[in-house]
Amino acid sequence: MAVPARPAVALLLPESERDPVALELHAGGFDVIFVREARELRDTLAARRDVAVAVIDAANDPEDANDALVALHEKGRSVPALLVVDLEALDSLDLSSPGYVDDEYLTRPYTAESIRWRVEAMCIRSSMADDGSGPVLQGEINQADWGRRGQVFTVFNPKGGVGKTMIALNLASALVAKGQRVLLLDADTVTGHVPTSLGMDGVPTVVDAWRDEIEGGPVQTFDEIASMHTSGLRILPLTSSPMTTDLLEPQRVAGAIAVARRNVDYVVIDAHPSYSPLNRAILERSDRILVPVTPDLPAIRALTQLRDVARDLGMVEKLLLVVNRAASGISVADIETSVGLPAYAQIRSAGMLLVRANNEGHTLFEVGPREKITQDFISLADRLLGNPETEPAKTQLRLFGRTVGARA
Repeated sequence: MAVPARPAVALLLPESERDPVALELHAGGFDVIFVREARELRDTLAARRDVAVAVIDAANDPEDANDALVALHEKGRSVPALLVVDLEALDSLDLSSPGYVDDEYLTRPYTAESIRWRVEAMCIRSSMADDGSGPVLQGEINQADWGRRGQVFTVFNPKGGVGKTMIALNLASALVAKGQRVLLLDADTVTGHVPTSLGMDGVPTVVDAWRDEIEGGPVQTFDEIASMHTSGLRILPLTSSPMTTDLLEPQRVAGAIAVARRNVDYVVIDAHPSYSPLNRAILERSDRILVPVTPDLPAIRALTQLRDVARDLGMVEKLLLVVNRAASGISVADIETSVGLPAYAQIRSAGMLLVRANNEGHTLFEVGPREKITQDFISLADRLLGNPETEPAKTQLRLFGRTVGARA
């Protein structure tokens, strides 16, 4: 069966705003057409009948914007426009024609996500049919998919060596084991280890894709760039080298994460241990910030600093404390008292099992699905998913043929 064509959106925006909007619309199932002026929009409309909406910058060149509006509503056709304006530009637009009643306005500053929502609503509201008078939508508009919003979990600590990558990787695996669609983003732009831990060499990165885009390649979402691991995880590193981070503009990365969450159930991010602008942009987009801490004084001091920084940034309510290598040093109760945060989860030590998993390029779920540390990650995933916590199975003890008790 042939796949229906996606509805098309004509995009007449400045180049500095175009790419994030195109990514967002592309993730929503739209075919994005770039146009530079009203004359090019006319040519596009003459060649295609599937243009559902036009997004037009009405502030930079109001006269050309008015010409574009005319093009959308001439020759018996009426394609709604979403006009991106500065407040002072409204007075310069010619809105006298009754044919423009379906047009809408969005004032700067705006987000790419807000444009997508408006375009989706405009398409749903317009009952488009191929009656010779307007654009045609090939196939149904899936409103449920458009409204979905996956969760973003970032694993972060300003101190290295606390098990950040191990927790991000195996939490993501636990969510996959629970039937969730997961994108694991390696955002450690200096010492990222997710692909190498999984034996995945030479996988495409965000920097690769964005460089290709500059050279005329396609606009791709994070989900489309990502590589599949044998565990079912989709893996995507931001970059393969700390020397190639110049393209990773923080707000663009944060915007792409917002797009990615529409296509998966969870985005799990392994972040670099720093308070860089990129990390701050990622943390702002996160629903939860999982903070691994090991039971030693340097890690606890770093956690105390993070707690204070999170308070200043208004993010302290996002923090979830995960005690790694629990019961191997300072007690969990003492850690909680020291930092003033409750432990959300505890992960026990399993050194040799982790070494084996890394050597084989596998997750804990592939090399030790019944091991206790693997069950710790299942419990963590269940709690994040809001599932009831499972009690350990009990085994009855029998002595001389009689049941005398039970033990976990």
